[in-house]
This record gives sequence, structure tokens and C-alpha cells, in this order.
Amino acid sequence: MIAAIKAAAVEAFGGDAVVRLFGSRVDDQARGGDIDLHIEASPDRADIHHEVRFRTALWKALDEEQLDVVVEARGRPQRWIDRAAHREGIVL
Repeated sequence: MIAAIKAAAVEAFGGDAVVRLFGSRVDDQARGGDIDLHIEASPDRADIHHEVRFRTALWKALDEEQLDVVVEARGRPQRWIDRAAHREGIVL
């Protein structure tokens, strides 16, 4: 699964994208829940078009519907969700 996520991120956002898993799936004791992914990408790729490409590639690889994706434009002011993902997330 990790390899598919990383490959989809490179395809959609480029090789410099950073993918973090955050939320309930980070805790091995928690069961189920959505897969929460935070993508840190260059500003020219941190848009809905590239997010759709990522989701499409990942869905084809994993057939996973319970997927939440947050995209952060590197170098721009961080939102609360970006700060939480950086603080609590695991870089894949």
C-alpha cells in the first residue's frame, strides 16, 4: 500500500512531494477509519487538478474509497490541518 501511495504522489505531484499518513491510521491500536493523507507539494502542483490525478491513480492501484487527502503548497502559510499533519503524521 505504501509503495502505491508514493508512486501515485510522484505521478501526480512530482518527485519532490512529501506524503504523510496522519489521523487514526497512524495509531496501530485504532481500528478502521479513513486513510488520511497529507501531501506537501510545490505551489505549481498543489491544486485540485493534481489532487484528482493523485486520487485517480491511487484508486486504480488500491480500490480504496475511504480516502481523505489534504494538499499543502510548500512555502505558503500553513493551515491548522497542515500543522497537525506535520506534528502527528508519519512521512511515507
